[in-house]
Amino acid sequence: MMGPAHSLSGAAAWLGVGAAAAAAGHTMPWPVLVVGALITAGAALAPDLDHKAATISRAFGPVSKALCEIVDKLSFAVYKATRKPGDPRRTGGHRTLTHTWLWAVLIGGGASLLAITAGRWGVLAILFVHLVLAVEGLLWRAARVSSDVLVWLLGATSAWILAGVLDKPGNGADWLFDAPGQEYLWLGLPIVLGALVHDIGDALTVSGCPILWPIPLGRKRWYPIGPPKAMRFRAGSWVELKVLMPVFMLLGGVGGVSALNLL
Repeated sequence: MMGPAHSLSGAAAWLGVGAAAAAAGHTMPWPVLVVGALITAGAALAPDLDHKAATISRAFGPVSKALCEIVDKLSFAVYKATRKPGDPRRTGGHRTLTHTWLWAVLIGGGASLLAITAGRWGVLAILFVHLVLAVEGLLWRAARVSSDVLVWLLGATSAWILAGVLDKPGNGADWLFDAPGQEYLWLGLPIVLGALVHDIGDALTVSGCPILWPIPLGRKRWYPIGPPKAMRFRAGSWVELKVLMPVFMLLGGVGGVSALNLL
């Protein structure tokens, strides 16, 4: 999938979680719903950190480009070190390590740890990174023609404002975890969800996605999970643009309304 579809599917997934929480009697405060949807939209781009031409590689200028180079090499090294006889030879690390459930859990867990150990500045860092990515994914046309600095300023300003809103009593800092010092532990959840939604989206394409690594399947450890080949599509094809993206928008709208108990 391409960046905009990944971000839309991520936001829709969090809004769906909000709807499920409301149905279970644990309604999210609206700031949690909004912030979670934006973080998930941004996190749904992050697994492509192993791809030098991906949206995330351009999002933070030279810093993200250098990081993509490092992650690509790391992913390729892990692939070579853990491949089984049935896994094909590769020349790069795209759609390997960062496209697995284990990576999603580790990244989400790391974000939660940062949020509860670094305090407000950790929360601001998490919000800033993911809000910039959300702008790049959801507003990609505007982001492409505007200055990177303007996108960063928008991300920083939005992160500061939203962190202030969440900090107010009843607005959601302690929505899920209310023990002292653990109020923002939930911030890792939309990050895990965004990464997994990205992987599922890629699994629908012709190449599939090795989501289950390191669990071996037969002679392969990097088995490309996906539906039957007749049901797959190419990234950026009409199926993605004309069918899936409108479906994600519709599902997101229904999920958001339901999450706010307006349906």
